[in-house]
Amino acid sequence: MEKIKIYNGKVVTPHRVINGGCILIGGGKILEVSASDIVAEDATEINAMGNYISPGFIDLHVHGGAGHDFMDNEVEGYLAIAELHAKHGTTALMPTTLSSEHQDLLDTLSVYEAADARNTMGAKFIGIHIEGPYFSMEQRGAQDPRYIREPVRAEYEEIIDSSRHIKRWSAAPELKGALEFAEYMVERDILPSIAHTNAIYEEVLPAFEKGFSHATHFYSCMSGVSRRNAFRYAGVIESAYLLDAMTVEIIADGIHLPPPLLKLVLKIKGADRTALVTDAMRAAGMPPGPSILGSRSDGLEVIVEDNVAKLKDRSAFAGSVATMDRLVNNMVVMAGATLEDAVKMASLTPANIIGIGNRKGSLVAGKDADVIIFDDGVNIMETIVSGKRIYTKPI
Repeated sequence: MEKIKIYNGKVVTPHRVINGGCILIGGGKILEVSASDIVAEDATEINAMGNYISPGFIDLHVHGGAGHDFMDNEVEGYLAIAELHAKHGTTALMPTTLSSEHQDLLDTLSVYEAADARNTMGAKFIGIHIEGPYFSMEQRGAQDPRYIREPVRAEYEEIIDSSRHIKRWSAAPELKGALEFAEYMVERDILPSIAHTNAIYEEVLPAFEKGFSHATHFYSCMSGVSRRNAFRYAGVIESAYLLDAMTVEIIADGIHLPPPLLKLVLKIKGADRTALVTDAMRAAGMPPGPSILGSRSDGLEVIVEDNVAKLKDRSAFAGSVATMDRLVNNMVVMAGATLEDAVKMASLTPANIIGIGNRKGSLVAGKDADVIIFDDGVNIMETIVSGKRIYTKPI
């Protein structure tokens, strides 16, 4: 693989921005990061023109984009989604499922491997995130109620045995069998995440101790303070704040979470415990109008307006149409985050959450050469995945 030298830029690290920085890439890895010019006569040179040189974004929760959903179970759809998000700075992502028929899920898992082998021009796939079907019916959101149910060990064992690529599974911890489910996930090196849940603190705490250490799309489809028999109980939201070690992910599109809540999450959980995710559905990168959440054959009809997907009756959101570049910019503009923290929430923090921070998420010699260049508005100028130039903004 060719060597690439990126110079005349502002290098974003987890702790500072290095003005006039330079980075050298070779063999798919970062070879050197410097505050001054690097001599490399055999390298292809990219002039960053004073823009930011940043680690690529890592999206742990994405369903689709460019008119496709991963649950369409089409290789070409997988590739189109990966290419769309790469243009917006995502260099690694986790294809995410929805509650569905058992066989549909197995089919999605089988398509992943074929798509991964052909994915040369998009964000790299870093494992599958299964979202559902073990959810609270009351907090199902846009998840199809036909498939919501309690964990069944024989079922989830079959699913996990069918694919070595499952890295994360979102479920409601208060359900019967959920703690046993979490123990099994941890045994198989899969991250159990709290999602679509009505749990109270007294249920979250033992679940956290069993491995439910992360909260899926924080605030969305989860319990806050509630009353039971006149007594108040803390919900999942308060539990995540109380448990310092619990990580969270937020859809920072300014719609799922308005600016005051973005500020609150950043203030309490901080950039090291908060990951940005798009939760993007197929309409990401597409014009407003009718769309489908989930597979074309068995999905839910939705409407995209006001930069978000909604149920047709407009009673609830039905997914995001955001991209990671927009989320990073929003954290700076809406939440008052430093650029370093906003980028960390989109790179190193998600990498650490999913256990790949030793090789991705920051510009450090020896790590994968997943690098992007963007301007002051976080508009992507260049995307490099594993040392390969995937996208260059047209002049």
